[in-house]
Amino acid sequence: MLATHSGAAADMKYARAQNSMVATGHPLAAAAGQAMLKAGGSAVDAAVAADAVMGVVEPMATSIGGDLQAMLVHPDGSALTCNGTGRAPAALHAQLVDGLPDGRIPERHAYSVTVPGAVRGWSDLHQRYGQLPWRRLFTPAIEAAENGFALAEVAAREWRWFDHVLHADPHCASLYRAGKPRAHGEIFRNPELARVLRAIASDGPDAFYSGPVACAIATGVQARGGLLDEADLARHQGDWREALRADFCGLTVLECPPNSHGCAVLETLVEAGRRCQQLDPASPKATVELVRTTGLALARARETVTDPAGNTVCTVVVDASGLAVTLMSSIFKRFGSGIVAPGCGFVLQNRGFGFAVPGHVNGPGPGKRPYHTVIPGAALKHGAFHAGFGVVGGLMQPQGHIQLLWRLAALGQGLPTALAAPRWRLEAGERLALEAGMPAEVALALREAGFAAPAAGSGELAGRSDFGGAQFVLRNADGSLEGASDPRKDGVALGS
Repeated sequence: MLATHSGAAADMKYARAQNSMVATGHPLAAAAGQAMLKAGGSAVDAAVAADAVMGVVEPMATSIGGDLQAMLVHPDGSALTCNGTGRAPAALHAQLVDGLPDGRIPERHAYSVTVPGAVRGWSDLHQRYGQLPWRRLFTPAIEAAENGFALAEVAAREWRWFDHVLHADPHCASLYRAGKPRAHGEIFRNPELARVLRAIASDGPDAFYSGPVACAIATGVQARGGLLDEADLARHQGDWREALRADFCGLTVLECPPNSHGCAVLETLVEAGRRCQQLDPASPKATVELVRTTGLALARARETVTDPAGNTVCTVVVDASGLAVTLMSSIFKRFGSGIVAPGCGFVLQNRGFGFAVPGHVNGPGPGKRPYHTVIPGAALKHGAFHAGFGVVGGLMQPQGHIQLLWRLAALGQGLPTALAAPRWRLEAGERLALEAGMPAEVALALREAGFAAPAAGSGELAGRSDFGGAQFVLRNADGSLEGASDPRKDGVALGS
């Protein structure tokens, strides 16, 4: 069911502008990004400021305890990706995992905590593309954490659904008031997080990866039986790589390379374009082929994606110079590992759950990055920037890219229509969930093709299927910009 919005809030889901655009998951984050642009900042300045706010206002989705990936596209179409994902502790040897249930790291086990890469990722982005002083980027996030903010509708609902995660760690239970989830509109203040953000603003990423914050992270994890230590944090660094690309319906689609699974998007679009050449792209049969191809590509990604060396938030910004960035950060599952850095106001991610069994190409190992669901994307048209986009929601991310690009490029739908259209989602076990509003003839064709519905309570969103939340910015042929924020989430699009 789509979130309902009325009045001015609904109007802010879509925007048109001539100079710049911000689309992100919360009005305060969008305002922060727009303020940076108005102050002369770059798209990266705006995206970092917005993402820092998202870590305050959606603590179940992201924080400085999580990871980051970004796609950057210049107006001429040249593109670069920033991989700010963290690695497993140096002490995580495969033998430790062999004795765990099913020979894998459980979803919220202390072994699932990997190095949080977001803060270093922000710094890497700012050093290369920033125009405003580093300190200035964090003012909106610090103010939101210190003074408090009204909890948004969708965030409040997810807080309630995932309250059960908050009870195991006493620091987490205290910080997030386990057992009494905060309601829509309730004011939440996080002065502990404000202090950490203030230190990062003042002293840069070293304030996070060494000293008291690093000590608190290691202490919190080890108290729950985990392995992450201060040396793991101190040695962390991200990297820059060229984007993967493939052609589809007149677009060149850009995705991040592994350990991201963006390769599954490209494989699906290329194969679906080939298979559907003889089909009406609006026909139910074309949808069946698209779902079938997506399933095959995701299966290959699970077997091949690994370190080359769920729950997420997304910000897309295009600035007046034409620089575009899609920045996504995440603590993976809602409230991540459920382990808090004591006294620091944030929960740590559980990306280690993304490792397969020992011996697999994606098996756990010291200092290794796990298979990662975060995939910021972009597209070129006639060799120049055309779109920046991301879809949150774990394994819905590649499936969301595929469906949105299919609707925009193959069906020729407008941006608001494409974002609001009902979606399908392949769940574990190749079961297919269909969002409310799916046309009856499409649903019938999919079920007759053998795509059964998920069992009751088997979805990834507290027993429900999560159909994601997209942020999208599009450059039109006349040079104008369109921005749209998914009606399933709390975000907005703001242009200037």
